[in-house]
Amino acid sequence: MNENITKRNKLLSEQIIKGLEKRNMKGYYAEDKEEALKIALDLINEGATITMGGGMSVHEIGLVEALKKGNYNFIDRDEMEDREAAALAGFTADYFLTSANAMTQDGVLVNIDGYGNRVAATVFGPGKVIYIAGMNKVCADPEAALKRARNTAAPTNKQRFDKNTPCSKTGTCMNCTSPDCICS
Repeated sequence: MNENITKRNKLLSEQIIKGLEKRNMKGYYAEDKEEALKIALDLINEGATITMGGGMSVHEIGLVEALKKGNYNFIDRDEMEDREAAALAGFTADYFLTSANAMTQDGVLVNIDGYGNRVAATVFGPGKVIYIAGMNKVCADPEAALKRARNTAAPTNKQRFDKNTPCSKTGTCMNCTSPDCICS
């Protein structure tokens, strides 16, 4: 990664971590996915029950694979036939893993959730919630974060899940009321 971008990310992460602390959350900064994986695994006790909501970042750093191979009870919603049972498991798990659609420079996390399991489990239920979020998610303020959630995260997720929404075809939020909409 470009040295100037790395320096900028490190400085910005300090501001974000202070904002998270003001909101009674603890933040960590990792310069690469290997360091992010190590931090995440250090936070999770062996033998713990773990599940997750959406979060490509969780997969991208190799955390899902490490949990499957390690001494953990990882409930993989992608491998369960009953998605509702997988979602409900998030409320009683020791750890719930997810990512943010966006976050502000002062530590506000923004998520839009079509099914509701991710948002619900992050505010009620599991013993600990771990967000894995890249610096690409950082926005200046809540308004910019909401725009990112609606115009970057939502269309990308709808395309990934092959859902028939206007944003999956245009790449930007169309304020639709489609049955497949995740942000209405």
